[in-house]
Amino acid sequence: MTDLDSQLRKFQKELSAGTVSLVLLAVLAAASEPMYGYQIAKRLERTGEGVLSGKQSALYPVLRNLGAAGLLDSHVEPSMSGPPRRYYQITEAGRAVLHEWITAWRATRDSVDTVLEGPDK
Repeated sequence: MTDLDSQLRKFQKELSAGTVSLVLLAVLAAASEPMYGYQIAKRLERTGEGVLSGKQSALYPVLRNLGAAGLLDSHVEPSMSGPPRRYYQITEAGRAVLHEWITAWRATRDSVDTVLEGPDK
């Protein structure tokens, strides 16, 4: 791995750490029913064009933190094809927080895009 590859991976990891909670809430807000971790990971792979895909196990600590903050509810159901599954659903508090986070994300994105495009555009 070259130094450039290493720097890119570090940058992508830092970006991901700041956006995982946002996209998890967004996926669950758009869902018509509760989802379990593997479903969420697969949705992120499909809708994020691979950019948001990563280790599925990395999602679970974030899901637990969002639940502890009252932004998600969860429950466990038995599974016919394996161990029980924990299903997650966004709460009303989660929807309110998501709205605020989307506003903050868009303001940040727009500001960064303005800087990246340069003063002449």
